[in-house]
Amino acid sequence: MIFSIFGVKFYNIDFNQFIKMKLNGLIVFPSGPGLSNIYSDKIYHKSIKNSDIAFFDSGFFVLLLRLFKGIKVNKFSGYKFLKLFLNGYNDKNFFVIEADKKTAKINRKYLKKHNINVKNKQYIAPLYKKNSYIIDVPLLKIIKKIKPSIILINLGGGTQEILGSYIKNNLKHRPLIICSGAAISFLTKQQAPITKFFDDIFLGWFIRIIFNPIIFLPRYLLAFKLFFVVLKSKIKN
Repeated sequence: MIFSIFGVKFYNIDFNQFIKMKLNGLIVFPSGPGLSNIYSDKIYHKSIKNSDIAFFDSGFFVLLLRLFKGIKVNKFSGYKFLKLFLNGYNDKNFFVIEADKKTAKINRKYLKKHNINVKNKQYIAPLYKKNSYIIDVPLLKIIKKIKPSIILINLGGGTQEILGSYIKNNLKHRPLIICSGAAISFLTKQQAPITKFFDDIFLGWFIRIIFNPIIFLPRYLLAFKLFFVVLKSKIKN
């Protein structure tokens, strides 16, 4: 089932349905903090509206929809999706966009365990300006030359969606562009060890706060604005 929320196409499907539907294009997993600024951050909003598939990554968002809109949807986090995707997707023609060389090396080793060879198919992203449109011509040249089937964007929320939208709009071929953000860092244990248990009970955010309160506590406190955003939003299905 598809819901139009904030003008974004949110899919309430599981991984098996995703595989059967053979969906393609730009996939995003909007976070609670990201959605709480949906109307003030126009570039981010435009970017996720340009996505082909959005999943309900935020447990807080899912709860608000149930309580105040009477809509029951299932949480499907980027962490859960990526874990299933790496184990259950047959196409191994990946290209990966990374934040730095250290994480790129760790991620390359992890992906190799899943029979995904990304040697010479990783790109270390420059420090893109926040809340701005992105133009990265060298990145586009590499992607156009390699023509990957899947592009993983392992950058922070807010930036990765804008970059993903830019890539989608400037390619002739249509790869699967996955804005999975920190999901791979949970799998490689580079970030807080979020397990399936904590993800299923909507407490991934709490684990992140425990392990890095300076960064994540202010971020998730801001997410409470999502309450007011949901209340005034109209939802279509």
